[in-house]
Amino acid sequence: GVRVRAPMLAIHTVAAGGGSVLGFDGARLRVGPESAGADPGPACYRRGGPLTVTDANVLLGRVQPEYFPAVFGPGGDESLDNEVVRERFARLAADVTGSTGTATTAEQVAAGFLRVAVANMANAIKKISVQRGRDVTEYVLTTFGGAGGQHACAVAEALGISRILVPPLAGVLSACGLALADTVAIRERALDIELDEAALAPIADLAAALEADARAQLADEGIEAGRVRVAHRVHLRYEGVDTSLAVVRGPADAMRAEFEAAYQRQFSFLMPGRPIIAESVTVEATGLAEPLDLPEPGGAGLVPLAEVPMYCADRWQRAPLYRREDARPGDSADGPAILVEDGATTVVEPGWRATVTGHGHLRLDRVAARVARAEVGTAGMAGDPAGTAVDPVMLEIFGNLFMAIAEQMGVRLQATAHSVNIKERLDFSCAVFDADGGLVANAPHIPVHLGSMGEAIRQVIARRGGTMRPGEVYALNDPYHGGTHLPDITVVTPVFGQADAGPGDETTPDRDTAGEVLFYVAARGHHAEIGGLTPGSMSPFSRTIEEEGVMFDNWMLVAGGRFRETETRRLLTSARYPSRDPGANIADLRAQVAACETGVRELRAMVGHFGLD
Repeated sequence: GVRVRAPMLAIHTVAAGGGSVLGFDGARLRVGPESAGADPGPACYRRGGPLTVTDANVLLGRVQPEYFPAVFGPGGDESLDNEVVRERFARLAADVTGSTGTATTAEQVAAGFLRVAVANMANAIKKISVQRGRDVTEYVLTTFGGAGGQHACAVAEALGISRILVPPLAGVLSACGLALADTVAIRERALDIELDEAALAPIADLAAALEADARAQLADEGIEAGRVRVAHRVHLRYEGVDTSLAVVRGPADAMRAEFEAAYQRQFSFLMPGRPIIAESVTVEATGLAEPLDLPEPGGAGLVPLAEVPMYCADRWQRAPLYRREDARPGDSADGPAILVEDGATTVVEPGWRATVTGHGHLRLDRVAARVARAEVGTAGMAGDPAGTAVDPVMLEIFGNLFMAIAEQMGVRLQATAHSVNIKERLDFSCAVFDADGGLVANAPHIPVHLGSMGEAIRQVIARRGGTMRPGEVYALNDPYHGGTHLPDITVVTPVFGQADAGPGDETTPDRDTAGEVLFYVAARGHHAEIGGLTPGSMSPFSRTIEEEGVMFDNWMLVAGGRFRETETRRLLTSARYPSRDPGANIADLRAQVAACETGVRELRAMVGHFGLD
């Protein structure tokens, strides 16, 4: 029962690195999770390794062996093996052609693998941004590692990001970071008092004591007081809720406003009138590291060393190759282009421009309008985008994308729920359905829920017909109309199209879908209490459905964007055997609405990015 908060860095990893193994299972192109590692490494390393993402970049000219360190082979003095890469991809293309019946080249297969890898990386970034209420399109994508720059533009495209920053020494940034990290002392102590004007004094006293302790630790480590920076934060939460958010210590009104803005951003709703609790105070004292003395950028200027073939935008193009060390501040290069350096390679895609900043950073900006993503990864299938021909690249991409949306809904539900049942036992399920109520994707939640959720959606469609409107959300647990048992309440939100349903940057949308339901999203949660003869709503003595608890029969939970709390509370308390804890029911229903809203936003973004076809 004791909560321990320890300072740590959350790192989300994804199996889509340069060593991720490529494979074809007869239907789909697969990237990872197996890795070739450093030994034997990719096929091009001359150690008999499997085909990997690095090999795809070699085949497509994004990595040029003659400008790559010659450290391979038995003597450690040979360049990358381009020939074995071509042979292996040619055999793989023959397998894809034989299985799909569509003529496919080695380049198209390699490009398809890269698109799958990029989709995996983009979904991983969404897990640490969108799931936390952040609009990733407003951020700059920073890339590092030897291969990060090879995929940066494509990942940014998938996320709707328009600017990328490639710092100096990008290929060894982790090593530099370890050597140059600040020294940090963190002190935290529980407080647990209501946030008001009277709370400011004990908060300030506690912060002062914690700061003195943290500064003493840094002094013991030889860090001068002038190099120490201190930040005070207060962890706030709503009374009765165990999720706290950190805000900067300040006046009570300012802390309350910052907390509510963060809570709205993360959970999609507020709880007006509910007291806010100052749970704890944190002080972070940072001993600043000595700055890295990098040489001032100022080479002879970006002049192409050569023009090399590079496969991009589904065709071979000639791309200038530059050496980054030659760059001066203000120099620029339009894509397609390749910039090589000792520890990394950066690929500038068509429609992007690389500019050298005054600090020697490489800034990549999207300078051309984005185009529709209706193209497919293998030639010959683009003429039948909505027919029976299945492109193995897009099949894998959309499979991952729909699954990621359902998983994001589950994360939002767990974060916002009130009950132990949903928040800790994880007795819930989230899924995406098509316009007819057919299951599209379900996150790996509770299997018994998912088998019957489709019937719940179809019941809503059948009984609501053409009366559904944007801003409406429905709830049901009626076993005779799509429910299972009464504690399992399903919240359903229709996803309506919009007037600009086509790709976001196109001037002409696919069609006007305003008022048309494109998808349904649903979140089913097991409520700890829903009334009935006995607590838990599963009495062995019940003979009628009313004796098991309160029944939601296609209930209008949200109308016109307003959560119908008063009406729903009346339903919960006016039944023959009412709920014993309607407040908990309301809290969990709010969380289910928030989870569905996450699905709505993500599906609309997907339609806007890819188009309806």
